[in-house]
Amino acid sequence: MRTLITGQIGVDKRPYLQAVVDAAGAMGERIETFHIGELMYRESMDVRPGRILDLPIARLTNLRRAAFKDVISATMPTAAHPNVIVNTHATFRWRHGLFSAFDFDQVALLKPDCFICLVDNVEVVHHRLHAEHTIDATLKDCMVWREEEILATELMAQAMGCSNQFYILSRGRQKETIETALRLVTRPEMRKVYPSFPMSHVVDMPEVLAEIDHFRAELAKHFITFDPGDVDEKLLLDRGIAAARDGREWIEVAPHAFGGRSGAEPIRVNVREILDIAGDIDGQIYMRDFKLIDQSDMIVSLVPELAGGVPGLSSGVERELHHAFEHTKEVYVVWKPRKAPSPFITETATKIFATVDAALEYFESKGMMAPAHLFGH
Repeated sequence: MRTLITGQIGVDKRPYLQAVVDAAGAMGERIETFHIGELMYRESMDVRPGRILDLPIARLTNLRRAAFKDVISATMPTAAHPNVIVNTHATFRWRHGLFSAFDFDQVALLKPDCFICLVDNVEVVHHRLHAEHTIDATLKDCMVWREEEILATELMAQAMGCSNQFYILSRGRQKETIETALRLVTRPEMRKVYPSFPMSHVVDMPEVLAEIDHFRAELAKHFITFDPGDVDEKLLLDRGIAAARDGREWIEVAPHAFGGRSGAEPIRVNVREILDIAGDIDGQIYMRDFKLIDQSDMIVSLVPELAGGVPGLSSGVERELHHAFEHTKEVYVVWKPRKAPSPFITETATKIFATVDAALEYFESKGMMAPAHLFGH
């Protein structure tokens, strides 16, 4: 697969993609990677690190075209370079305002088979952006930029005839999502699954959370999974609202909670800026989760049993199941409560299971799962 990967500044794609390449090497697969930004710096030795975006747009365009030209030349013929990742951007939101970071003619010559837009939690992106660059950007700026990057990448994919090979991928739990990226590049034929489960209203239920984590992990062993929990800014918003009620101006967020390095220094986040993006967080969750379903072959939903035999069926999960059904996806439900599911579940589900193990056995019997040993499980 020839994969073009985008993502706003602050997502920190380079080390993430190196981990993907290393994981491929451990499997005996070779992935060639090309970092457009790095190549642009090589073309402009007079530019100080971290300052290339301050150049006039005309020079930036010339440097980018020279870098892309080198990549195109280095990866032809395509048959001799089967697994290629090109790390770039679709847009920039900088001092020049918003501007494009690609040219359709060169993307066409590159002949990508797959487009991935990598995303991460906004507070982590905001922190990395300011740690590496001299720029004054708010959380709102980062949220808007992410939407623009997703849209521009999707339009690029559509223009190249790759509408069905455009994916949003969240960094989130880094170990799991690195494997997702690896499979998209080297095993694109694997089934793609959207794991659906309650989130916000079970955060204080450790036993239920453990059950959900087991469900997520089991699916991730055998499928390409697009997990909605890999970017979860709803927790950030809840903490911001609570801090505002207490009269606090800042909160601290542990970066390892969102896929960062364990033991890293906490990130200080401005409460007012969190409240400013409340609508953006809800809107982007709604948009992104539906897109994750659209880019999947099927949805598998876990409905746990809560105290008193109450089904752990959130409005979000119900809406996801209905969206998947309306878009002709296969819909599978693991229904744990003793209380029978409603017709809104039974009439839209392809099949309902009593346990996760029963679902996995069914998927295996239908030849839907990749062998666990294929990826070292």
